[in-house]
Amino acid sequence: MEPLRPSDHHDSVVEPAAPAGIAQPKLGVVGWIRFAWRQLTSMRTALVLLLLLAVAAIPGSLVPQRSADPNGVVQFERDNPDLFPVLDALQVFDTYTSAWFSSIYLLLFVSLIGCIIPRTLHHARALRSRPPKTPARLNRLVGYTERAAEGSTVEAELATAEALLKKSRYRVERYGDSLSAERGYLRETGNLVFHMALVGVLATIGFAGGFGYNGQKILIEGQTFVNVRGDYDSLNPGRFFDETQLDPYSLRLDEFEAEYALDQTTGQVQPLDFTASVTTSEGGEQRERQIKVNEPLALGGTNAYLLGNGFAPVVTVRDAEGVEVFSEPIPFLPQDANLTSIGVVKVPTGLDEQLGMVGFFYPSALTLESGALTSVYPEPDQPVLTLNAFVGDLGLDDGVPRNAYALATDDMEQISGGDTGVDSLVLSLGESLDLPNGLGSVEFTALPRFISVDIHHDPTQAGVLVSSILILGGLVVSLWVPRRRLWVVAEQRGDAVRLQYAGLARGDDPNIERAVDDLVRAHRGDAQTEPVADEAVATR
Repeated sequence: MEPLRPSDHHDSVVEPAAPAGIAQPKLGVVGWIRFAWRQLTSMRTALVLLLLLAVAAIPGSLVPQRSADPNGVVQFERDNPDLFPVLDALQVFDTYTSAWFSSIYLLLFVSLIGCIIPRTLHHARALRSRPPKTPARLNRLVGYTERAAEGSTVEAELATAEALLKKSRYRVERYGDSLSAERGYLRETGNLVFHMALVGVLATIGFAGGFGYNGQKILIEGQTFVNVRGDYDSLNPGRFFDETQLDPYSLRLDEFEAEYALDQTTGQVQPLDFTASVTTSEGGEQRERQIKVNEPLALGGTNAYLLGNGFAPVVTVRDAEGVEVFSEPIPFLPQDANLTSIGVVKVPTGLDEQLGMVGFFYPSALTLESGALTSVYPEPDQPVLTLNAFVGDLGLDDGVPRNAYALATDDMEQISGGDTGVDSLVLSLGESLDLPNGLGSVEFTALPRFISVDIHHDPTQAGVLVSSILILGGLVVSLWVPRRRLWVVAEQRGDAVRLQYAGLARGDDPNIERAVDDLVRAHRGDAQTEPVADEAVATR
């Protein structure tokens, strides 16, 4: 280094000083807990958790859920045998009760409550507090304006200004020869109502939803459903469900009517309307009512929805002596738009062997060139029933529940259809045929219709509706109500009064200057002189 060059010259090379160590306090267990709690109860965390909850709900709309569509889950397993175990291990088919969804749900619930409680307490204290004192230098604030009032007094001017401010719903406090006014607390109130209502939605769905239930029933024309647990074909109760919740009522299907039209351009059959005429009995009162698609029937605290329909051929089986041993309507499940349907008949007693039959029903049968049958229209213009018969153990005696719409043929012998060398049984309405091996006979006796009804009880509707209205109302209030402060200072100068006006926005308020100007105009009138100087008072 040159001897005459100072050490701090701009081009001097200076050895950097070693950075001093920063001594940070140790948080400890309690400190880390407090830190975690503050992070969890921050509004940023609540928004992130709300977004995660929306994302976590997506699988529930992509794959069938056990609580709402158990048959769909079974079908998904059949269609995707390799993927199903992976998704099932991740609880995707029970999305809304899964551990990961419930964790996000509970964390969001705690986060919102942790945000709301301290903000509510702070807001309550703010509502009881006085407006802040008037600043010493109003000329630094927004909309600063000066006016003069000749031949007036400070008391008169402040009294007039206070009346105007209170008329505009300001909270006003006088400090000496000045007024401090504040309004807009409703904005924070709306914000708190919004978040409280959001918690209300979560609490209603999480708690009240546990008392709901969803059940399915297939009703054949002439049959009656009684609202007891044993009369449901399937029932999916909530976690807090109790059978005493089932309101006593009955529902009888009198008639089902379907309307179709043929699309001349495509040749496809288009459904126009479905109407189920029913008779309900509740509280000793019987009423004739209807159920339509998208027009559910409200009954006994539940809604009955029309989901599907089809035919239930009455199959009568007689033994070799001609004695009737079985005669029941069997719902055949539709497989296409023309209601080609599949059904299963099980005859456990009355014959020498247990009999099972798998059948196809064609409402408007047409024989193809291959010899196979097909249905060309969903109405029963020419109904035909085909049956393949099996004998053996139906599996009904081992105490294990069996699917009424499936036949386990592993332990059974096929005696007609397939590779047996015996033709399938083909029956028109009213026709009877002998069963193979001299077992007896089977008859296609009648053709009633059936409907599939979903009975839904949702105790969350009222709570969610009220909470949703409060959410919307709180959001509108928090967005449109401005939070602002206004000040008026009066100073006596001889026979005149010098007036100063200014405002301050608490948040985003583009109209704060206009609010100050409106106060000036209302207080002093439109025909005012130019603003006065600091040292002089202008006259009218």
